[in-house]
Amino acid sequence: MSIAPNTQDSGDRTALHQAAAAGDDVLQSANAGVVVERTAVIAAGLATEAHLFARQLTEAINKGNPGTATAFVYDETFGVQGRLHWMIHLRSMGDYERIMRTAATGPEPWSRLFVPGSVKDRVMLPQFWGMYNTSAEGDLAKQTAVFQGTERITGLPPAYQQTTIPLDRLLNSANCGVLIHRTGVLDYDLRSEGRQFAREVAESINSHVGDDVSVFVYEGAFGPADHLHWLIHMRSMDSYFRLLEMHVRNEDVRDLYFRELISAEKGGGTWARMFLPGTLVDTAMTPQQWHPDF
Repeated sequence: MSIAPNTQDSGDRTALHQAAAAGDDVLQSANAGVVVERTAVIAAGLATEAHLFARQLTEAINKGNPGTATAFVYDETFGVQGRLHWMIHLRSMGDYERIMRTAATGPEPWSRLFVPGSVKDRVMLPQFWGMYNTSAEGDLAKQTAVFQGTERITGLPPAYQQTTIPLDRLLNSANCGVLIHRTGVLDYDLRSEGRQFAREVAESINSHVGDDVSVFVYEGAFGPADHLHWLIHMRSMDSYFRLLEMHVRNEDVRDLYFRELISAEKGGGTWARMFLPGTLVDTAMTPQQWHPDF
């Protein structure tokens, strides 16, 4: 199914110009089956060379894998200065090893460009109801394509299926102006409740400020268990104020955060008990802007 771009004006400071393909051959956070985030911190004094390498690596992935992989590179906006983020979008896990072999080599030489030990990968899978043997409200888990299918699965439902918002209204990693990556680790005893809350929060944003912000939920495939990821796609930095405004003025949204979401059998409580202390972290990034003379 074609994922039409959000057609409302978001300026020209998106990542889409980095793609070599067009249409359905452009994979992004809404239609990919796997998202790999690679981060690296640029070594002191090597910013120009590192940014050139980042462009060359991204172009190598995109030109060599149309319809199979699309990579975008972003600069961290707040936080660690000089940290780059590659968001590499794949059809399925089966493509991961081959594509990441390209990403591990790329244009040479490159290892001297980054701080030793700073190159890291995170693999994220679009979340669906019942994933990782968790429960969901009512029959939600039984309504998923994974549950209802009879064939062996080779990919997962893309993230755009998490929302009822029309495709042409969704922002994603290709057409947003700012991308916020929020992470959190769930308390194991509340892993089902935490996933339900994560999805409800995402949909509350999509349904109330979807013209400015789109949110999808992902599971960390490797690393800490029950590690959730939200990718929050904003049209611009000003969109952040829409989120703040919504959480102050919208009573339905406020109720989601203040009502009892945990059963009495588990001690009761709001969403605040669901995540391990200190694990909720936001990282903001903006797409690199390439120029012909760069």
